[in-house]
Amino acid sequence: MPSWLIVILCAVAAVALFVGGMSLTLMIKGHHIDSEISTNKNMQRLGIKCAVHETREADGSADCADGQPTGCSGNCGACDIEDREAGK
Repeated sequence: MPSWLIVILCAVAAVALFVGGMSLTLMIKGHHIDSEISTNKNMQRLGIKCAVHETREADGSADCADGQPTGCSGNCGACDIEDREAGK
């Protein structure tokens, strides 16, 4: 058996295992894995924040006093560096 065929078969097997694992997670838990910081309650409970949000808090550029402006909600989708640079 040629070595390129073995590599392709190993790659297909690895992808199949990943898809099978994700499917089992979906079937057992009943929902997709929630890896977004803004919606994962366990990450919020532990105080985990988006890296850009933490940087904004550290350098004082996050003005969270007015409620929840962009970048202060803990939503990494709101932490857009390009928007921040365009606003300067």
